Amino acid sequence: MNEKLVGALFLSLAASIWGGMYVVVKVVVDVIPPFELVWMRYFIAAITLLIIGFITKQIWAIARKDWLIIFIVALVGNTISIVTQEMGTLLSSAQMGAIITATTPAFMVLFARFVLKETLTWKKCFSIALATIGVAIIVGNGAIDSTLQLGGVYLLIAALTWAFMSVLIKKIPANYSQIVVTTYTSSIAVILLTPIVLPKLSQLNIEAMTQPSIWGGLLYLSIISTACGFLLWSKGLQLLNASSGGLFFFLQPIVGTFLGWVLLEETIGWSFWIGTVLIFVGIFLVIKEE
Repeated sequence: MNEKLVGALFLSLAASIWGGMYVVVKVVVDVIPPFELVWMRYFIAAITLLIIGFITKQIWAIARKDWLIIFIVALVGNTISIVTQEMGTLLSSAQMGAIITATTPAFMVLFARFVLKETLTWKKCFSIALATIGVAIIVGNGAIDSTLQLGGVYLLIAALTWAFMSVLIKKIPANYSQIVVTTYTSSIAVILLTPIVLPKLSQLNIEAMTQPSIWGGLLYLSIISTACGFLLWSKGLQLLNASSGGLFFFLQPIVGTFLGWVLLEETIGWSFWIGTVLIFVGIFLVIKEE
């Protein structure tokens, strides 16, 4: 099969998995609070990736000089971004979570300018402005209550930190296996969250967690979304260039919005769609910029 076709398939699957993640988080986070959920998610994902790594005989050695950037990636992306993402989804909706975090490619352009010294053109500046206005329309709509607005702020922080992490990760040498790097960043996230989460674990509703929708959702977030999603996305980007790969981010909000409407019966107002269009235009301009 053509490599580009395979790469497109991997990226489509990863983006679709992440789009469905918001619906799953919306269900699971009502029983398992955000911090505890992120901790469990990465704990299970790290074990899964560790098993995959040993089966595939990965090389686990990391040079001492590269540990700092791996730690920062884990702190910013795997910890802060995912916690704020799930807190935002708890306070808002699956659609809002999928749409606002879809601004990530646009914000990556800004961070790439300062971190990687990439050229920042007027078209890229315009796209960032459109995406920001789109988010402001969704989050700042007066018809949305203060809880949803706070959820939108959390989601915006999640998008910004994920974009920053996505730029930082380019500083990690490409010769390291994605399985190895993702295993280490997931493990670091677990270590960072353990002091916060450990005292709260006894307060979890174990009976509610035995429901198939809850433990099934936890396994989806851990194994499918975190472990498989990251591996599919990384492999897809190896087969396609980054600018083409960014186009598949469009599938994430589309899937998230569709599933939120179908499964959670969430409603969508005109301001939501206007903000969505502006975000899509901004992201599209970033992706097409060469």
